[in-house]
Amino acid sequence: MSVAAPLGAQSATPVDSTLFNALHWRMIGPYRGGRVTAVAGHADQPYVYYMGVTGGGVWKTTDYGRVWTPIFDGQATGSIGAIAVAPSSPDTIYVGSGEGLQRPDLSTGDGIYKSTDAGRSWTHLGLRDGQQIPQIIVDPGNPDRLFVAVLGHPYGPNEERGIFRSTDGARTFQKVLYKDENTGGVDVAFDPRDPNTVYAVLW
Repeated sequence: MSVAAPLGAQSATPVDSTLFNALHWRMIGPYRGGRVTAVAGHADQPYVYYMGVTGGGVWKTTDYGRVWTPIFDGQATGSIGAIAVAPSSPDTIYVGSGEGLQRPDLSTGDGIYKSTDAGRSWTHLGLRDGQQIPQIIVDPGNPDRLFVAVLGHPYGPNEERGIFRSTDGARTFQKVLYKDENTGGVDVAFDPRDPNTVYAVLW
């Protein structure tokens, strides 16, 4: 019986940098999709990735990026700001629409989408007036518990902005952090040791 070395000990092992000399970046597509705003995958499926773009919806690869397939074309928006795959349920995917990048020309969205079959079908859920959703995180042990950073209207005040929490798989949301109608949520993250500790950024 062998015992693995602690994580800290593994990361302290020196690596010969010449091992990476032959590696180089290359374009693996897709060749038309727009600016990439979100990428997500799952540790148990290293060959599967999802990519969200500002004007081309969500794309999926099942072969390490050799072929990308659009899986969101039937939805009402193509502007994507966030994608999250539930750590405890790799077929459960949440998509936040609206690119969430403050720039002169941007695309807004119409709320949260969810798939429970790895992107084959989608359900349009809440936060429909948030317009820009730049981040979603899902509880590592509970695919129905998630937090969403909602940036809100890009050119005016609105109430549906800040940090929202759902405990029923995005069917309903509770606003858990809010400053005012001009300040939105731009990022949210779990403490890696405790999913009950949440950090958020307002902008």
